Amino acid sequence: MNRQPIYTVGITGASGATYGVRIIQSMLEANHRVHVVISEAGWQVFEQELALDTTDRNLCLQSLFSDYGEGWSYHTLQDFSAPIASGSYKNDGMIIAPCSMGTLSKLAQGTSSNLLERTADVMLKEKRPLIIVPRETPLNEIHLENMAKLSRVGAQVVPAMPGFYQRPETLDDLVDFVVGKVLDQLNVNHHLFKRWGD
Repeated sequence: MNRQPIYTVGITGASGATYGVRIIQSMLEANHRVHVVISEAGWQVFEQELALDTTDRNLCLQSLFSDYGEGWSYHTLQDFSAPIASGSYKNDGMIIAPCSMGTLSKLAQGTSSNLLERTADVMLKEKRPLIIVPRETPLNEIHLENMAKLSRVGAQVVPAMPGFYQRPETLDDLVDFVVGKVLDQLNVNHHLFKRWGD
């Protein structure tokens, strides 16, 4: 019997929380198990960009994911007893979307002061997939050096850059293109955009 794939999705305080939300929904649709970790700034972006009431965070997440199945778990930033904090837990990969430059910097320096950073560090030390979705512009040399450093140690950097060859008609089309490119890095099946040549 095949084991259900298990992934972690981290959402930080960069603009573009919708990317993280859509990634989780798509993974749940593909029948994957998903651990969710959100930074404090990420919760603020939920309020500002998605107009969500985050007073009850579990209720907020249920409103976003309950229609996609029960295969998700939410962990607070200081929950170091969560299974994803350990390399012995069979976590198949992690996506941080969006990834702020602050989080990117901490990962590049090997800092793990919260569960999101610790889980990313575990992915790197265990040589498991770590996909970073930076959402910042313009990029300064420090940002670029941090991305290059993470790339050298095994992370995949997938900037939030939508393609237009599929002739997007809605904002959702643009979001789904980026989400699909991210999911491709983990070989997660999806039908979020029309592929070139299809």
